[in-house]
Amino acid sequence: MAGDEDWVEIKFRLADGTDIGPSKFDQSMTVSSLKEKIISLWPKDKENTPKSVNDVKLINAGKILENNRTLAESRLPVGELPGMIITMHVVLRPPSLDKKTEKLQNDPPIKNRCMCTIL
Repeated sequence: MAGDEDWVEIKFRLADGTDIGPSKFDQSMTVSSLKEKIISLWPKDKENTPKSVNDVKLINAGKILENNRTLAESRLPVGELPGMIITMHVVLRPPSLDKKTEKLQNDPPIKNRCMCTIL
């Protein structure tokens, strides 16, 4: 096993305030692989469940992490102390609508209106 410096302990905070983890991850792991792990650990009782990696956004210290980067490349050491658990926020993309079918059926038609006032 590699040294402890190659591993980072992370917990994931969901929008409702619940957490997944903490768990240890290798810093060479990509953000995309990390998102797959989050999807597999996603609580079954949650109403919204991510279907793919593209449905999940990870935020660390206010920065959205890119899928193709590793954890080591994505970490922001500001505010991190050795041995501390890093909290990353998980944001889900809202479920997309099939714009041609559902929107037309559910929403009233929008009329373009222009209004000018001359004083």
